[in-house]
Amino acid sequence: MADHIATALSRPLPPEVEEKARLHLLDTLAAILSGAHLPAGLAAARLVPRLGGPPEAVVIATGQVTGVVTAALANAMAAHADETDDSHVGGRFHPGCAIVPAALAMAEAGGRSGTDLLRAIVLGYDIGARAVMGMGVRSADTARFSTHSIGGTFGATAAAAALAGLDRRGAMHALSYAVQQTSGVPYWRRDADHIEKAFDFGGIGARNGTMAALMVQSGWTAVEGVMTGNPSFLSAFGEQPNPAALCDGLGQRFEIMGAAIKKWCVGSPIQAALDSLMALIETHGIGPQDVAELRAIMPDDRLHIVDDRDMPDVCLQHLLAICLIDGGLGFAAAHDRARMGEPAVLALRERIKAIPSKELTEARPPRQAIIEIDTRGGRTLRHHTRAVLGTPANPMSRDQVVAKATDLISADLGAERTDALIRAILAIEAIPDVRALRGLLSAQR
Repeated sequence: MADHIATALSRPLPPEVEEKARLHLLDTLAAILSGAHLPAGLAAARLVPRLGGPPEAVVIATGQVTGVVTAALANAMAAHADETDDSHVGGRFHPGCAIVPAALAMAEAGGRSGTDLLRAIVLGYDIGARAVMGMGVRSADTARFSTHSIGGTFGATAAAAALAGLDRRGAMHALSYAVQQTSGVPYWRRDADHIEKAFDFGGIGARNGTMAALMVQSGWTAVEGVMTGNPSFLSAFGEQPNPAALCDGLGQRFEIMGAAIKKWCVGSPIQAALDSLMALIETHGIGPQDVAELRAIMPDDRLHIVDDRDMPDVCLQHLLAICLIDGGLGFAAAHDRARMGEPAVLALRERIKAIPSKELTEARPPRQAIIEIDTRGGRTLRHHTRAVLGTPANPMSRDQVVAKATDLISADLGAERTDALIRAILAIEAIPDVRALRGLLSAQR
């Protein structure tokens, strides 16, 4: 792992991997810009002046330039202030919200190129996912620790260490500080404000990763050989430890290719259900008046995350009702808490049933969903989404990702700067110093 981290920036990426990295970078920046105005992003921005630091990296949307760790933490909080950011099923974490802020902050501090930034991001996805895979977690219900915090910490540490220019020994020491900072307990499901969850998924990893790199860059030494053996990372955190998974396929299998970009800005388990419902709406022209009963058949290991929740963007029944009433689902509607109390929405929710399915949990590709609708006219309509739009089995195109990013950031940046930022990210390998992006990352409102 240390060898791979220390040499990552010198290795060209395959064209398809480089393109995927550009799209995940754009998607994460859009998540940060839109999330900066939500509670978690605002909470982070309030903390920035108290943490401070030298003027090394920008706090996106605010225009503040501060220390690397502070900027990485704040941007990561905004990146997961919502359910907009990417995810990685095999790694059981949201990679972009931790890795991209850490990589961007370190790249700014070092005056690194766009190419270096892309390679560091890809590295972060590779190491973060493999750290979790090595733990051998059987399911979300058996995990003793939050894999989201762990994957983010290791991914951000790898990206930051590479951009800090650490050699093999320095990378080993950075990994040791990543292990010592590994934490996270999965009671984040009870966070109704999405602030602690933003810290667990994004902030803790970005902060810990940049801290690990900076400590070693400043001359701190650490213990080597800490990933396996006893005691080690795997002996402490592994459920069914698989040491071989830590390095399996490094340099040949790029985990960013297994990451998903969301079509819908809502909780990941709801994506397939919305895909299915929209397919039925578009095919049959149905609306709420046509529905006698709607059944959402969902994987039984994920349903509890989104079943009848009190937050609009992670509540399955609420979002299905809004989608039926509006004939679609945009960012604003998915986050309108007031609509959770609308009589029409509540009446429709009474006719929506969530049904857990062990078969869908075991189905591949994962996170499938089935929507069945009994109409008032006596028909039963059914759609089974097997490959969710945005997942590796059904990836979003460049145009689709650009459309999503434009919807999320144009209100903040305006049409001209939105277009300029998107063009810059899609050609980021031509940028010799990523600090050139700062002027495009400050909101105008």
